[in-house]
Amino acid sequence: MKFVGAVLKEQNVKFAVVKVKPKTLESASVRDHALEKFDKIFEGLPIVLVAEQDKGAPTCFGRKDIAQYLATVKISQIPWKQYTYD
Repeated sequence: MKFVGAVLKEQNVKFAVVKVKPKTLESASVRDHALEKFDKIFEGLPIVLVAEQDKGAPTCFGRKDIAQYLATVKISQIPWKQYTYD
C-alpha cells in the first residue's frame, strides 16, 4: 500500500497527517477503518485524515485540536512524503 502523509510536531504534540480521498471522510465506517490502519503504521500517534477538495479548503478529520490547527496551515506547506507499507 502506498499513501502520502507527514509526521509533524506542533506545540510539543507529535502527530501524523494522511491524505485521503474525499469519499473516505463521507462514511464513518470507511473513515474509522482508515484510522485503524494508519494507527498501526504510525504506532499510536494521533492521526488526522485530510481530504483535498476540488475547490476550497481541505477537509480534516481526527483529533479536534490538531484538525483546528491544520485549518490554519496551507496544505502545500506540509512536508508530505510518500510511504510504502506492506
